[in-house]
Amino acid sequence: APLKAHIRRCEDCRSELDAARSLVRRLEHLPQFTPSPAFASRVMSRVHVYVPWYITAWDRLRVLVPQSRPARAFAAVGAVSVLALISIVSLALVTRLDALIFALDLGVMRLQEWGSALFASVISAAVGQGAIEAIRPMGSFGFLAIATLFLITAAGAAGLVRGLVRGRSQR
Repeated sequence: APLKAHIRRCEDCRSELDAARSLVRRLEHLPQFTPSPAFASRVMSRVHVYVPWYITAWDRLRVLVPQSRPARAFAAVGAVSVLALISIVSLALVTRLDALIFALDLGVMRLQEWGSALFASVISAAVGQGAIEAIRPMGSFGFLAIATLFLITAAGAAGLVRGLVRGRSQR
């Protein structure tokens, strides 16, 4: 009742309501049509359907689950065995964390030694053993300085050769 009373008094609202009623009447008189049977498939082929990651993962895992009951039981026993083995190994590693840290530290040291030896052999091949013996007292900083100098020199030489080749090819 308050809305009807407002519409009788307000010219703007009455004209809006009349325009809306006119639009509805025109829409009701439009011809009805039926889309083609392939319309839905064409529209849906263009729609990107978001599938959460856990649904995708579950669908992919479901393919791996055997269909027969004995095969599922065998797979479950295998999965439980693997999980138990991982748990036992994890517990053993956690209880012997000092041994794990020692092994990791030893591995990192060996990797550093291998890298230093490789670096020294490359530098030795590039500048000679005498230069290596002269740099050795400076330690890692000396090797780093020589390596940087070597890379800058190599880049400069490569740029020079490239410039010569480009200049010759333009002639």
